Amino acid sequence: MSKQITVRLPDDLVDFMDELVATDKATSRASVVARAMERERRRELAARDLAILTEHGGYDDLDGLATAASGTVLSDLD
Repeated sequence: MSKQITVRLPDDLVDFMDELVATDKATSRASVVARAMERERRRELAARDLAILTEHGGYDDLDGLATAASGTVLSDLD
């Protein structure tokens, strides 16, 4: 399910979106916006997780997480 919304963006951002679509790096303006919002959601979740870890700290079982995650390819960000 999806909802239609209306947003106003600066001309340079719309031009950038149009360039992504024209060069087949995105299927539509809507897909560019959706991808950006998914990234923002992941950023917010990561910030929340960091705050929790910082507050409670001391999770020895997570010591290798940064090393393991650094090799993870996030192809959906390309």
